[in-house]
Amino acid sequence: MQTLLLGILAWTLASEAAEPQPHQKSGTPGPLPTTKASVAEQFKKLEAADDAALAEVDQWKQENNNARANGAGISQEQLEKRIQARLEPIRKSYQEFLSQHPDHAQAHLAYGCFLNERQDETGARSEWEKALELDPQNAAIYNNLAGSYSEGGPAKKAFDYFNNAIELKPTEAAYYHNFGTTLYVLRKSGMTYYGIGEQQVFAKVIELYSNAVRLDPQNLNFAADLAQTYYSIKPLPFDAALGAWTNALGAARSESEREGVYVHLARIKMLAGNLVEARALLNLVTNETEALPKANLLRAINAPETSPKASFPAPAGEKQP
Repeated sequence: MQTLLLGILAWTLASEAAEPQPHQKSGTPGPLPTTKASVAEQFKKLEAADDAALAEVDQWKQENNNARANGAGISQEQLEKRIQARLEPIRKSYQEFLSQHPDHAQAHLAYGCFLNERQDETGARSEWEKALELDPQNAAIYNNLAGSYSEGGPAKKAFDYFNNAIELKPTEAAYYHNFGTTLYVLRKSGMTYYGIGEQQVFAKVIELYSNAVRLDPQNLNFAADLAQTYYSIKPLPFDAALGAWTNALGAARSESEREGVYVHLARIKMLAGNLVEARALLNLVTNETEALPKANLLRAINAPETSPKASFPAPAGEKQP
């Protein structure tokens, strides 16, 4: 339910034991008191049910995609009806819980995440705004709202909220990464926000991504986004870019991931004029998914009339300035 792209963090509520109740002479128990401990337990069960439902839905989607690839499976409309039936009780549980505990900030936060998963961005933002009113020192709420405003605007509010999230929890790598990605995409708004030029905005993006990598050095997505941003810097800082892609290689966990990084390392080597090393790196690339960028690079390297530093198609998935 709660992913790192949004930076949602678990929050454990304090527990208090319920005071023993007087014996009822009639023999009928009186109403159970609503203590912090009992509310926390209810919310914990609700979160667990939410997580289980979303995990099951993800499994259904994957299984149906595999089945449809083999000529079977069900239609998207049928799948959506099945998903809706599975998730509707979770929605009602959140609404019932919040009707009884309207000041439960974490429940508003979690319900907003649930709605966001269902592409109800307006509902999600509303829940997160309520959560922020109740708990203005919660960094995760600022991070989520920043992501919401980065898509729907205003951009200034997104930037402000990312700054708030980082200020409140400077050790959370995802917040730096989320801010860096938003600033890269909304760089024109970033230029206005900071009163700087585009290249200076890219430098800020690199700073944000560098912090994310420093805090989570084994995260390949963080490392690759940092390395790719160097392509936007003019002139290209070869040593810094090479170092960033080398770090990304260290974060790769599969041969497919490593080969994707080899393509970028080969590109940097080629642009720096190290053609022999570039070819050697490309010789390590055998994965079919990297065939096109590999061919493009080899064509640029081997064309006698083309300068190695000339423009050529970028590897698949690269950030475009």
